[in-house]
Amino acid sequence: MYALVRVRGDVNVRGTIKDTLKMVRLHKVNHCVLLADNPHNAGMIQKVKDYVAYGVIDADTLAEMLTNRGRLEGDVRLTEEYVAENTDYDSIKALAQAVCDGNATLKDVPKLKPVFRLHPPRKGHSGMKRTVQQGGVLGNHGEDINKLLKKMR
Repeated sequence: MYALVRVRGDVNVRGTIKDTLKMVRLHKVNHCVLLADNPHNAGMIQKVKDYVAYGVIDADTLAEMLTNRGRLEGDVRLTEEYVAENTDYDSIKALAQAVCDGNATLKDVPKLKPVFRLHPPRKGHSGMKRTVQQGGVLGNHGEDINKLLKKMR
């Protein structure tokens, strides 16, 4: 399961890249989406790699994101009670583990919005025009995306 966080804005972006960002539902900066690990999503991630930070998310970080930033329709917070009543899982942590293992998707939670609106990172980005290998924040973080997501909690 990949987590994609949009880091750069719309100015001077090619039309094809803008369309791909719309397809993955990243319309604004500091928004995050989760994508399954398949060839279709891998191609879209490769196309937008210069505008997003991405990596493999773990269950603990996903549970924290669902608790802090998970929203239902009507801008209502996602709660443990809602998850227990409306899904097969008894807690957000169990749901997050199932999503990371591939046994469930976020669509299993009715009315859950697929986009997480994150806070800008505490202590700032390490460079929005450079890749991770160059000391920046763009591109593939691998397992280190969890550190960035915790900074943006």
